[in-house]
Amino acid sequence: MRKVSIFGATGSIGQSTIDLIAREPDGFDVVALSGGRNIARLAEDAIRLKADLAVTAHEELLGDLQDALSGSGVQAAAGELALMEAAERPADWVMSAIVGAAGLKPGLRAVEHGATLALANKESLVTAGSLLMETAKTHGATVLPVDSEHSAVFQALVGEEMEAVERIIITASGGAFRNWPLEKLAEATVEQASQHPNWDMGQRITIDSASMFNKALEVIETREYFGINPEMIEVLVHPESLVHALVRFRDGALMAHLGVSDMRHAIGYALNWPERADLPVDRLDLAQIGQLNFSAPDIVRYPALRLARDVMTRGGLSGAVFNAAKEIALDAFIARRVKFTAMTVVVDKVLSALESDLGLIDAEMTLDNVAAADHMARIRATEFIAAGL
Repeated sequence: MRKVSIFGATGSIGQSTIDLIAREPDGFDVVALSGGRNIARLAEDAIRLKADLAVTAHEELLGDLQDALSGSGVQAAAGELALMEAAERPADWVMSAIVGAAGLKPGLRAVEHGATLALANKESLVTAGSLLMETAKTHGATVLPVDSEHSAVFQALVGEEMEAVERIIITASGGAFRNWPLEKLAEATVEQASQHPNWDMGQRITIDSASMFNKALEVIETREYFGINPEMIEVLVHPESLVHALVRFRDGALMAHLGVSDMRHAIGYALNWPERADLPVDRLDLAQIGQLNFSAPDIVRYPALRLARDVMTRGGLSGAVFNAAKEIALDAFIARRVKFTAMTVVVDKVLSALESDLGLIDAEMTLDNVAAADHMARIRATEFIAAGL
């Protein structure tokens, strides 16, 4: 029986992971679950899976969690220190699905203890990719990608040598505004940006899809995980969201990974790796689909993709700056303090400001320096927004 922990259990990735684990109650011993403010869901899943520990990120909700778990035998805890303690508990496999930069520390702690880390938290690689991957290597841990695009690339590379790779192509749906006139984008509302044409996801990731910030993060993630030159990474807009990624090899062959829009596919691959297992996902009927469409992304429509290239050129801690500024800009858009198109302006300004400020971007890649860059980027982004850009 494998010991597993799920960080970010109440989000969409966490819930899909729980769905797969709950189907094999005799195959897994659940060590810890973590969540945010959805205490009822966290407690219900912890009891159902007979977890040893449930942790909420919010210390003020500890009492609510304790009440919800009363009499179940599941231990309750709250706050960052409790989350770190949970990540230190021995586990064979850990799902990292906490949204945002907050997912880095528990993921690092898990690989320091040799666990296989199923990584759905793309920000960990964007902000501190080399630190995470080197830490995993040092401690004999394995990091498996769970983003559908990177899982697809990972699967396409089975049995192949990276030296034979000529190009990695990740796809993007294009989000809510892929067919909007460019002149209308500045007036896009939060409600409009929160409606994804293909996926049922949380609000933040859906808006990031509309702005293509999500794909920008994934471009950087591709470089950090697979260690390839940025020039070898390409993005294609693929409205059907059925081809998740493609790998082109030096002999001209193109390997594509296709699958339904169901995150249980990538999660299940990581959960059962290196084997494949039966998964409760729909099978594609290509004859019924009839056709697949691809196009190059419009950089004017999606300037976040240009910023991702800038980040990879700058290197160092610029990924941490990029992600932190993006999170603040997204908060401001959701709060209706900036326009949709202003989010990339905020991030661009912060990157430029901090490139020459106190040497932050060029500082050594350590957890403390990543935290410092993150902190300064949030301050600068907040200042730019308050000043009206």
